[in-house]
Amino acid sequence: MLFNSFVFLLAFLPITYIVFWQLESRVARYAWLTAVSYVFYGYWDAKFCLLMLFSTVVAYTAGLGFLKWPESSRARRLCLIIPITVDLSLLGFFKYADFALQSVSAGLRAFGAEVGFPRLDIILPVGISFYTFHTISYIVDCYRGVVRPTRNLLEFSTYVSLFAQLVAGPIVRFRQVEQDLENLGKADRTRWLGVGVAYFVVGMFEKVVVADYLASFVDPALSRYWELSTTGAWLAMLGYTFQLYFDFSGYSDMAVGLGYMFGIRLPINFNSPYKALNPSDFWRRWHISLSGCLRDYVYIPLGGNRGSEAQTYRNLLLTMLIGGLWHGANWTFVVWGLYHGMLLALYRAFGGAWDRLPRVLQLIGTFVLVVVGWVMFRSTDFTMAADLLVRMFVPTSGESIDRGAALLPMLVFAGIWAMAGPNMHELKDRGCLLRHRLALAAASGACVATMLGAAGSPFLYFQF
Repeated sequence: MLFNSFVFLLAFLPITYIVFWQLESRVARYAWLTAVSYVFYGYWDAKFCLLMLFSTVVAYTAGLGFLKWPESSRARRLCLIIPITVDLSLLGFFKYADFALQSVSAGLRAFGAEVGFPRLDIILPVGISFYTFHTISYIVDCYRGVVRPTRNLLEFSTYVSLFAQLVAGPIVRFRQVEQDLENLGKADRTRWLGVGVAYFVVGMFEKVVVADYLASFVDPALSRYWELSTTGAWLAMLGYTFQLYFDFSGYSDMAVGLGYMFGIRLPINFNSPYKALNPSDFWRRWHISLSGCLRDYVYIPLGGNRGSEAQTYRNLLLTMLIGGLWHGANWTFVVWGLYHGMLLALYRAFGGAWDRLPRVLQLIGTFVLVVVGWVMFRSTDFTMAADLLVRMFVPTSGESIDRGAALLPMLVFAGIWAMAGPNMHELKDRGCLLRHRLALAAASGACVATMLGAAGSPFLYFQF
């Protein structure tokens, strides 16, 4: 089910909201949110609800084990190792089995061995990467003593399956919402309602009006990338740069808004990443929940910056490689992750010189480096990536984007909003002032008008 669909807006959300606030006990609200979240998730394919339920029960049982067995005991360590192995095995099978088999086949053929494995064509469950991160982060935090495991299965299932952030984040750690979940029975319906509606409407505007409009130009252009001129290639990639941001940021803002509407504060996931002045700053602003998890559960356990400089660079590269692979089963994502790892390593080595550059050059330089990275992220293979990069940086004749004159106004609007305007987290009195309410009403009207004229499109991060 899509947030930007009439079935969600006119049926699912009103029913869920009204019933939730009619219930008075915490347990009843847990049960209701869990039930409707499984309905929301099962709208795509109901059988995958069983997979999420299995992961939930495994992680919950591990938490009970941490409560039962003392620190340093073998049983306690097994409660860490076995559930994480199970979760990663499920993720690996559904997301990476075909990728691994085809990569092995390609490697063997490169050495002259004609060995091929058939494609399994496994259907990837929507959101499996996100809820797997939820369960693993919970298990690790319980083991470390960061959070106390919950004994309430319904509370934990609400955390894992909460429809607001289930299929595309933000990646929520249990400790970030534990207090709100514990107090859910005493939540005040009107306390965060205005803020929640403001986040949701702005997020929908980002997705429906900005991102989808840009996609109508970008997708056709990149489907014939080999015909693009240098100007066309740059327009296509700039369009994709802002399409991706407003699509994913829009989802995240809608998720945060829905959380507020149900008394649960979800963490910020974007903080104007295209205002970043260096690669490190970019990853403090882009997909914040993922970068935080990679830092705490990959980079620091690898050794972080506690060893030699060479070890620190290794840890940066490995962390970003894993981050790239998390995004998809394709070598282009791996290279994209390594590219950002190299940028972080280079900034660590030469950041002093970079920081002495004029601020505007830091901003433009960082933005261009990010756009170059998005070429690899968007490309289906290395041939496409190489062709696009050549066309962008070597003057090439060819076609421009169809109806390019209609693209430019939205491209300029998106650029100003992303690189100069405030984001929702920076605005004070969100949705409270009269001018804000009028703007939200206008944005809502624009979203409805756009949705009436086109079918709802999936969010880009659903594929991850």
